[in-house]
Amino acid sequence: MQQDRHPDYHQVVFRDRAAGYAFLTRSTATSDQTIEWDDGETYPVVDVEISSESHPFYTGKARTVDTEGRIAQFVRRYGGGKDDA
Repeated sequence: MQQDRHPDYHQVVFRDRAAGYAFLTRSTATSDQTIEWDDGETYPVVDVEISSESHPFYTGKARTVDTEGRIAQFVRRYGGGKDDA
């Protein structure tokens, strides 16, 4: 393996500002801001707008698209097919 070929991979805290949630993981992301974590160590912190704690898909608040209703609306508006000519 070639030396100095890969980026620095280190521990980073990602903080979701919308949910007030933070988690420690390994990443190549960097930041000038730091935070003291529960273990007493200081890590760089990256603020994110959305994470699994606030994303509607993961929180169960996702809206489902009513595809059958859209098709029925199209048929009512523009006709059903060959027999409507």
